[in-house]
Amino acid sequence: MGRSAAAGYVMVAVAATLFAVNASIVKVIEHNGVGAQRLTEVRSTGAFVGLMLIVLATRRDALRIGRRELALLAALGVGGLALVQWSYFFAIHRLPIGEALLIQFVAPLLVALWARFAFRERVRRRVWLALVLSLIGLVLIVELWRGELEAAGIAVAGIACLSFAFYILVAEVATRRRDSISVLAWAFLFAALFWAVVEPWWSFPDEAFRGRTSLLGHLSSLHAPLWLLVAWMIVLGSIVPFALVVAALPRIGAMRTAIMSMLEPVVAILVAWAWLGESLDGVQLTGAALTLAGIGLAQTAR
Repeated sequence: MGRSAAAGYVMVAVAATLFAVNASIVKVIEHNGVGAQRLTEVRSTGAFVGLMLIVLATRRDALRIGRRELALLAALGVGGLALVQWSYFFAIHRLPIGEALLIQFVAPLLVALWARFAFRERVRRRVWLALVLSLIGLVLIVELWRGELEAAGIAVAGIACLSFAFYILVAEVATRRRDSISVLAWAFLFAALFWAVVEPWWSFPDEAFRGRTSLLGHLSSLHAPLWLLVAWMIVLGSIVPFALVVAALPRIGAMRTAIMSMLEPVVAILVAWAWLGESLDGVQLTGAALTLAGIGLAQTAR
C-alpha cells in the first residue's frame, strides 16, 4: 500500500470517528428543542464560513470557478451536503443512532453498484463479500428484530442513504478539478443558501442556543453551554471530518472511501452506549467485529 493510499484510509477512519461522536452531540442539542432543519442550517452556514476563511487565507485563486463546475458544486451542496445532513439529523432524532446509521450505510453498496454498472469498473468478488459482511454486521449491531421502527424515521434514513451515496460520487468528480477545501467551501455555500430559503434567518429562534444543557445519559450530571456543543458540531463534527473524507477520495476512490466510512456506525454505537446508555450486548459486538472484518477485507482488493 502506498503512502498516499494509507493516508487516505487514516483520513476516513478519523472522519468516521468524529462523525460518530457528533451523532451523540447532535442528540443532546436536539433534546433542547432544536429542529433538524434549523440545526442543518446552522451547521451548513458555520461550515461554509470556516472553510471559506481557510480558502481566503491560503488559496484565493480557488475562488475562480467556471459555469460547469459551479453547477457540479451546486448539485453537491444541495443534493449531497444539504440533504444528507438534514436527513441524518431527522433520522437520529426519530430512531436510535444505530438503526438510523444502518439504513444510511447501505450507501456503500449503492456506490459499488454504480461503479460496476455506470462506470463499468471491475469490482472484485472480495469487495462484494466485504459489503455483505459489513451489512450483516450492521444488522447485528442494531438488532433489527427488536421492537418497531418509526416509519417516518426509516423513510428519511433512506433519503440519507441516497444523498450520502450521491455526495461521495459527486465529490470524487469535483476533486479531480480542484482541492478538497475549496470544493467543500463552495458546496457548503450552496447548502447554506438552500437552507436560508427553507428556514429564513429572520425567523431564527435566538434563545435556541442560549444557556447550558445536561449531556444526558451517563453524563446527565454534567452540563455544557449549548454554544460550545454547536461549535463542536460545526468544527469537529463538520469542517474537519468532511474535509478529511473529500481529501481521501483522490487517494483511495469513492468505493473504498464509502466502505471505510462504515466504521462510523460501529464507533457511533459504542459512543452511544458509553455516553447515552443505548444498548450493547454480545450480538452487537459480534456485528461490530463482522463490520470491521468486512472493511478490512475490502481494503485488500485493488
